[in-house]
Amino acid sequence: MSWHASTGSMGPQSSNGTVMPSIRLQRLLVLFASLLLVSACQPEAPPVSASNNATPVAAYSVSTRDLSRPLRLSASVEPRTQIRLAARTAGTVQAVHHEEGERVQRGQLLAQLDVAEAAAELARTEAQLNSARLDYQRAVELRRRGVATELELQTAQVALQVAESHQALWSSRVAYGRIEAPQNAIITARHIDPGEAVDAQDTLFELADMDHLVLRLGVSELDVVHLAPGQQIPVHLDALPDLRLTGEVRRIFPAAMGTSRLITVELVLPPSSWDLGVKPGFLARIDTGIDPRPDTLVVPSAAIGSGDNGNYVYTITQEQLGYRPIQTGITRGRWTEIIDGLEPGETILASNPIDMQDAQPVRIVTYLE
Repeated sequence: MSWHASTGSMGPQSSNGTVMPSIRLQRLLVLFASLLLVSACQPEAPPVSASNNATPVAAYSVSTRDLSRPLRLSASVEPRTQIRLAARTAGTVQAVHHEEGERVQRGQLLAQLDVAEAAAELARTEAQLNSARLDYQRAVELRRRGVATELELQTAQVALQVAESHQALWSSRVAYGRIEAPQNAIITARHIDPGEAVDAQDTLFELADMDHLVLRLGVSELDVVHLAPGQQIPVHLDALPDLRLTGEVRRIFPAAMGTSRLITVELVLPPSSWDLGVKPGFLARIDTGIDPRPDTLVVPSAAIGSGDNGNYVYTITQEQLGYRPIQTGITRGRWTEIIDGLEPGETILASNPIDMQDAQPVRIVTYLE
């Protein structure tokens, strides 16, 4: 170590006579330079964005939907008219001319009962009627001549009337032996065979009018007010999935059924249904819309808030909520009709409006379909 008079400092000296810095100072300078270099290489920290404080929300783009009231019902196909053809007199089945599945016409003979005794009585009463007519004619002539009294004429007249009534009675009983079709129909059941004895009121045949098949639907009071006679409704059959039928409301019953509060609505199927394979007992389904409201402007019901000034929603513009009063209509399912206050295409908060505020920042994370 030597003293340098020119610098007034003590330290090692180089061969050309300059003074070298101290080792400690050199180390401090190197460390400071390293820190500056590391700091210069670090990326600039991003500024804090307001969107980081925005509330994540679900949104809905205001659009139109079909808000018609759905009507989904099922019922079995039935003939509009079903007939239980009963015997009107006792007797033995003499002949049966038709069986199940056959189509018969009004007045066509289906079966014949043995009415021999009634026929004999009819013959006797007809003879008595002829005799009574002759007696009456004779009494009229005698009265005209003044031979018979008025009482004798009246007696002959009464006897004729009694004979006529007896003849009509036994004529009816003989006619009861003819079992005829009361209308055009198809036989669905036959309960007799030749030789069987039947009593009056025994069921002989069952017939159905297959040209007029119907559905009798139990409809709620909320739906029935939207139906009217003549209304067309599509019908689908489980047994014939490719067949498309259109039924017509024929009548609406005047009162609800018991405690079910359902009102019967009769739907008549096209006359060709039987020929197309539709049979009584087939399950038919109704899946249609009533109270038609196509292209109705709607929003989710959960998007609507209610306050002192009425209903409102929050619109979303540039990631910020905006209070918007609205006028609403009907609600069906999860959708509510908008009558005034919104336009198609506007974006609104899809739910929980009560928890939000006007001008609140939000971030849309999903859209409700």
